Amino acid sequence: MAEANTEISAVKVPLFSAGRERVGEFDLAGAVFGREANESLVHDAVRMQLAKRRRGTAATKTKGFISGGGRKPWRQKGTGRARAGSTRSPLWRHGGTIFGPVPRDYSYHMPKKAWRNALCVALSDRAKNGNLVVVESLEIPEAKTKTASQFLKALGLGHALIVIGEDDAPFGRAARNLAAHKVLPVGGLNVYDVMYYDELLMTAKVARQIEERLAGGAR
Repeated sequence: MAEANTEISAVKVPLFSAGRERVGEFDLAGAVFGREANESLVHDAVRMQLAKRRRGTAATKTKGFISGGGRKPWRQKGTGRARAGSTRSPLWRHGGTIFGPVPRDYSYHMPKKAWRNALCVALSDRAKNGNLVVVESLEIPEAKTKTASQFLKALGLGHALIVIGEDDAPFGRAARNLAAHKVLPVGGLNVYDVMYYDELLMTAKVARQIEERLAGGAR
């Protein structure tokens, strides 16, 4: 019996010039930008990222960390009162805390293959819903924040994640101060930021780098 063809067809998105004019369509690899939705996988990836961001510095003092209380407050027997060994017992006022939070590391890792798949699903969601904008280049007349802001407004982007390559460094410097947008290098692309921002902007060259990175198995 012949094996079923599982190859995912390419995804077509509009291609814009540096002058913000539509010049045609751009084919994206279906293996990266054409995945089916998988909410549980994306949810797992986002949870992992947020767990890594937790500081884990919450702490309380047990009776061993509170000064004083070294002397037994009264003798063991004959007083008519309950036995007590320290005034810093959790049962006493100003005593230590029992079972309180202690500093810990909340981070954990998910399998690399699952992480790559989750990132592909997130990218596919942006491509299929028309929220992925691909341009020929991110060249601007001058590397100023105002110029970058005008560039993004001309493309209709109000809350975008901008993925840049080495050639896009001037635009990255100009756009990094825009509060409504975020600039990331290709190597920093992640599931949380892709899903958090409403739009995704990249050049055709960066799109090919992402395809090579994810389809090739590198994390």
